[in-house]
Amino acid sequence: MNLTTETPMMPGQLLARGVCRHLASLGFAPVEEFVPERGRRVDVMALGPKGEIWVVECKSSRADYMSDGKWQGYLDWCDRYFWAVDEAFPTELLPEGTGLIIADAYDAEILRMAPEEKLSGARRNALIRRFATHAARRLHALRDPEARLDAWG
Repeated sequence: MNLTTETPMMPGQLLARGVCRHLASLGFAPVEEFVPERGRRVDVMALGPKGEIWVVECKSSRADYMSDGKWQGYLDWCDRYFWAVDEAFPTELLPEGTGLIIADAYDAEILRMAPEEKLSGARRNALIRRFATHAARRLHALRDPEARLDAWG
């Protein structure tokens, strides 16, 4: 892949990049645009140093947030759920009982820690396996973009 010809990142992707950098500095392994189950795609899922799983949804504007009616379905796929927004976002819109991260394209800061709702052992195990498989396939695709990854499902 030629990085000079990549399409510019969208505002939510820039927020995700800053979030991923911050989570990595805390010892997490973040993956962007992860699909925990068919029909769901989270902006960032991160696997922590103790096996904890965090989900972060990045919202670049009020309209972006207001159009997202699926976020509650992501709660079943993580131990902690966060919103990531920029400094100009009206944070009073975000529901209490969720985490809050202020981010930009280069870094982030956790302003409100999300409450912990531990996943069941079976779901955690299945999710970590899916996470590992997804991350390995992504890495392989970067190393060998011509590989037939579509056969992996």
